[in-house]
Amino acid sequence: MALLSSERRAGARPLPALKLAPPPARPAPASFAAFVPAEKPLAMPAQSLSEGRLTPVASPDIAGRRWILLLGSGALTAVTAVITALLFSPGGFSLVDGIAFGLFVLLFAWVAFAFMSAVGGFWTCWRMTEGREQPQPVILTRTALLAPTYNEDPGRILAAIQAMYEDLDQREVAELYDVFVLSDTRVESVAREEAVGVLRLRARLGPKARIFYRRRVQNTDRKAGNIAAWVERFGGAYEQFVILDADSLMTGDTLIRLTHRMERDPKLGLLQTSPSIINGETPFARLQQFASRAYGAMLAAGQDWWSGAEGNYWGHNAIIRTRAFAEQAGLPHLPGPRPFGGHIMSHDFVEAALMRRGGWKIGLATDLTGSYEETPPTILDMAIRDRRWCQGNLQHLGVIGAKGLHWISRLHLLRGVLSYATSPLWLFLLIAGAGVWMEQGGATALIRADAAAWLWGLTMALLIAPKLMAGALVLRRRAQRQAFGGGCRFVAGMLMEIVLSALVAPVLMLMQSVSVLQVLIGRDAGWATQQRDPGRLSHLEAWRVHRAHMGIGGVAAALVFALDPVMFWWSSPVYLGLILSAPLALFLSQPRLGDFLGLFQTPEERRPPRVAQRAAELRAAYDREATTRRAIEKLLRAPAMVYGADAIHTRARANLVSSRAG
Repeated sequence: MALLSSERRAGARPLPALKLAPPPARPAPASFAAFVPAEKPLAMPAQSLSEGRLTPVASPDIAGRRWILLLGSGALTAVTAVITALLFSPGGFSLVDGIAFGLFVLLFAWVAFAFMSAVGGFWTCWRMTEGREQPQPVILTRTALLAPTYNEDPGRILAAIQAMYEDLDQREVAELYDVFVLSDTRVESVAREEAVGVLRLRARLGPKARIFYRRRVQNTDRKAGNIAAWVERFGGAYEQFVILDADSLMTGDTLIRLTHRMERDPKLGLLQTSPSIINGETPFARLQQFASRAYGAMLAAGQDWWSGAEGNYWGHNAIIRTRAFAEQAGLPHLPGPRPFGGHIMSHDFVEAALMRRGGWKIGLATDLTGSYEETPPTILDMAIRDRRWCQGNLQHLGVIGAKGLHWISRLHLLRGVLSYATSPLWLFLLIAGAGVWMEQGGATALIRADAAAWLWGLTMALLIAPKLMAGALVLRRRAQRQAFGGGCRFVAGMLMEIVLSALVAPVLMLMQSVSVLQVLIGRDAGWATQQRDPGRLSHLEAWRVHRAHMGIGGVAAALVFALDPVMFWWSSPVYLGLILSAPLALFLSQPRLGDFLGLFQTPEERRPPRVAQRAAELRAAYDREATTRRAIEKLLRAPAMVYGADAIHTRARANLVSSRAG
């Protein structure tokens, strides 16, 4: 006290009081009858593909990694080109030889690039150390959770929304997140279920929950237009938004950490998570689920290793800065008729490329594990989904040359095109290879056996090595082995996955080749609702879909065996999957066989995340209360709500009051 008094007498000023930043203003609870909040528009102009300049961003220098990726891929491809030339040299190069040579070198370059990317991911993951769980960060800004839907099951979407909201509420940050169900549903009965389901959800969560519903009169430009319409009406009220798909699920912890990273880096425009597949019931879905969980983290780390601030966007389970998206990601229409012209179907790659052109970072959060999605239950369902994706990715041929794009963004677009174009290219290579073999004499061919063995071995090694590297990462740590049910079970599951994937690959190759052909001849895929529930493939449908595949496989096997029994065994992985395609598709579509001897167990199955368990409980509860929802729907006695929902709900309340009075 004496010291303090002497300082005051000497004229020293007291220390200023510590001022804390005020907490963010908590929005008033939405009126129960208000299906949308007050509008805060944000302009979202369409961007030009013929004009534009790349804006640089400050980010770590990873040029060395990119040189390793390109030089490594080039070196492997060069070695393969030499071996292939030796393979063809005894008989000289004909036109068919040249076609086969060019196709194989191109396709091997694709395989080599994927291998080098996986090596980068393996190196990154191997060097990572297991750290302690970080405390929950403090967040201050408002975030919107957007759930676009198009004729989807409302129970699946609303159960996921409630589970995520409850998880956020338990972490005491739910007031910073508003949820929007953005409906483009065209089926009136489904739209009514959406509106009634949102009413029930809001009543269940109470007035503090800000859950909104908006249905567009016309679904202009599909999902991209749906999101753009939200940005233009409500985007000004939110610093960022999270895009969800109909089968998306994310933990509250992951949502908070995504928001925190956006707040921490003001130049981060988009941050994509790497979702794991959950809820697989059929053997096919569980096969995809196991592969996603076993290999996905390493492959995502590999892409992030060389992408850096020029990452990519997969359309869901990502957080996006609203202002950056509005300024840079407005999509133009491509010239010409569909399927190549019109609105851009696979909008996500293009939006990421345009945002990066505008000076925003596009990142990939490989360390966040609480992000989930589902997968189609059967081979046929995957082919139907891939048909739409095929058309959207081939559209990127009209975007790759856009002015001002970063070369890594162009590379992402090219990889999207090649992910489908390689299927018919492999098919053409098989046909050309058969022509070369027959041209050089069949069983008495002059093809060098040693070169053929080297070529076969190198190709198989590069295809299988990424899976073996990812498996080594799992087996390296005891905790990860146990999460998959133990090392022996994991290895058995990985071997079974490799075998089944090899059998399915030729079938998918033919299906994708047909899809590419349909796009090239001008057939539009439309926008069908994705099948997400198991148990719809019948014996008749399996035969109808796969009879051509079985016939092609049988004819090919007979011809090869008649000409050269040795080549028959070498080529068996190709035609065996085709011959068995119908019974294999049936086997892989049966939910009762989903467990498949426990070989495909994943960590999320052995210890389900709390948010996934809660979503499953809510989905079951939604199905049980169907009668209650139908009763509420009768009270509305009006078409499904679009924008004028307030008047409809007011009339419904009046009907309810009068019915009780009676």
